[in-house]
Amino acid sequence: MTGDELAQALTSGGSAWMVFSVAGALPLLWAFALSMHFARPYIIRFLGTLTLRFGADVWWLSYVLMRDALLLIVFTLSTIFLMPNLYIGLGLPLTAPLATVVLFWALIVKLTRDVDDNPSAFRVFSILLVVASVLYIVPQVYGLESADQVDALSGVGLDWTPDFLSAANPDAGTVSSLAWPILGTSLALFAASAAYLFGRFMLALGRPDPGQDASAMTGAPSTAD
Repeated sequence: MTGDELAQALTSGGSAWMVFSVAGALPLLWAFALSMHFARPYIIRFLGTLTLRFGADVWWLSYVLMRDALLLIVFTLSTIFLMPNLYIGLGLPLTAPLATVVLFWALIVKLTRDVDDNPSAFRVFSILLVVASVLYIVPQVYGLESADQVDALSGVGLDWTPDFLSAANPDAGTVSSLAWPILGTSLALFAASAAYLFGRFMLALGRPDPGQDASAMTGAPSTAD
């Protein structure tokens, strides 16, 4: 093996290892993000027990910062599933691109509506978040992590899951027939959603926000769950 071939092998192997590491870590990040989101009623109840306004503000802002930062991290890492060379070539979870799109929709709801104070917006955001997590965690666990457990899965009738839920089978050199349609649909939906968000932002430039409340921007929500 020449030096160039060795360098190319190390580069391709290192990039694949990094992508699979991100894919393996995302279920943990998803679980943490969901836990932080659905911990909101507990946080609201805890704020009611605090007698110091400054302490309540610090607690609430710290919670919001960690919750939203986790969602942004999950979304940023999930964008690798929209890259055809990684999604198709490495055999990533089949519905991972759709999970990225649904998570993007959830973030659009958070950007355009008051999720913390509007119960209907909170429900829509929560449903989108759960759907996105299911679309990723289920194929990741049963398609990739359980790919070498076909014999054990056959005992419960799930021996078909590794082939169906994986975008590609690198060992066999095959690609799922659903991989390209899912990727193409996801890219189209992602582009349309981004265009909608950009257009909404451009149209809103220079317009006053009728729902803006300066006192509510720095404090905890006024209503409890």
